[in-house]
Amino acid sequence: MSVLDEIVKAYDIRGTVPDQLNAEVARALGVAFAQRVTADQVLVARDMRPSGPELVAAFSDGVLAQGIDVIDIGLASSDLLYFASGSRQMPGVIFTASHNPAEYNGAKMCLAGAKPIDLADIQPLAQAVLDGAGPAPAARAGTRTEENLLPKFVDHVVSFIDVDSLRPRRVVADTANGMGGLVVPAVFERLGAFELEVMYGELDGTFPNHPADPLQPANQRDLRARVVAGGFDVGLAFDGDADRVFVVDETGTGLSGSTTTAILSAVTLRANPGASILYNLICSKAVPEVIRNTAAYRFELGSGIRSSSSAWPTPARCSVGSTRRTTTSRRTTGPTPASSQRCRSWPNSRAPTTCCRSCGCRSSVTRRAARSTLTSVTSTRSSLE
Repeated sequence: MSVLDEIVKAYDIRGTVPDQLNAEVARALGVAFAQRVTADQVLVARDMRPSGPELVAAFSDGVLAQGIDVIDIGLASSDLLYFASGSRQMPGVIFTASHNPAEYNGAKMCLAGAKPIDLADIQPLAQAVLDGAGPAPAARAGTRTEENLLPKFVDHVVSFIDVDSLRPRRVVADTANGMGGLVVPAVFERLGAFELEVMYGELDGTFPNHPADPLQPANQRDLRARVVAGGFDVGLAFDGDADRVFVVDETGTGLSGSTTTAILSAVTLRANPGASILYNLICSKAVPEVIRNTAAYRFELGSGIRSSSSAWPTPARCSVGSTRRTTTSRRTTGPTPASSQRCRSWPNSRAPTTCCRSCGCRSSVTRRAARSTLTSVTSTRSSLE
């Protein structure tokens, strides 16, 4: 088995350094990426892991050898890279292993406009390079430049809200020595009403305090204690590349991802009535309950999946019990059983024998689960408003 078979995943690349991912492999990926994209320039970035500089340099060398220019935006969150790709209409890659332990690194890639790239197209091209059968270098090598896009990214983030309408709040953020330590303070500097305290804000890819995986309750322990001890209004726990955040309320209780999604959906719909909401397959029924008066789409989770609106399937109504939310008909993984009723929003050929928790069905089990989460949504949203 090739090392690429071990590290190339469905929507990103991840492996241990240096046995699986090293400079040779990174350079091969750079050559392959340059062959796959149709662009004169490519964006590259990295997170704070110690292996990042070497891997970015090797990847860039592969791109440059194919005659394509490289713009290195340096240390960045994954969202910053996607913003750069979208605003500049350039393909890009960030070397990061997200929430994985320190011995890992990886890469998230996208086409121009932050559109998804099929890594199944990249892998054989990179394998040919590793086998010594790669393409010849271009007659003219590309050039490398550096650029800091953090200020423009902050402008973009702040543009989503009315800063003048914010009321004073005390916020503590545990950035877990990840990229949140760079982007979070930069954003909060623009939110004058908010007081921010950062825990573990030093960029350190060895993660000396705790793993940068906020999904695990143990990694939220310090934040929860600090919220209560410091009398903060809210706590934020970020992962390694700062593209995920978990919320802790003023009592030190962590909110589920479904609760946070429902709160953000309600706020978004209040400002943009009738807007479409995208949410992933694992959200509870509380999310479609909150957004039941607009179009909602469930989708696969992954950085390289469905970022183009033209890829969305035609919505289908779930028809167990009364007519419910609009959900997509495409499913790729089985649901979590929640009742003995059949969920008819699934295609007949793949219909489960039981209802999934996150469709719009009126099963008694999902109703009870939704009531609990909706109560949390209502009380938390009221405290934030």
